[in-house]
Amino acid sequence: MTGLKGQYMLEEKLKEAIIGELQRQAANRPQALKVEGSSEELVVNGKIDLADLVMVIAGSVAGGP
Repeated sequence: MTGLKGQYMLEEKLKEAIIGELQRQAANRPQALKVEGSSEELVVNGKIDLADLVMVIAGSVAGGP
């Protein structure tokens, strides 16, 4: 059971990291990126800085903030 709980926790952490980063990018560049939706579905329209997104995802997996 611990394995499934750990996997669920990792998935939730990744979702939070991705959504948070996309919202941060949209707030910093509202003319270039719009993000709408909830934790289960997002509508993303615009340019995404993939380097920043990947860094946040990697940090999340590695246990970063």
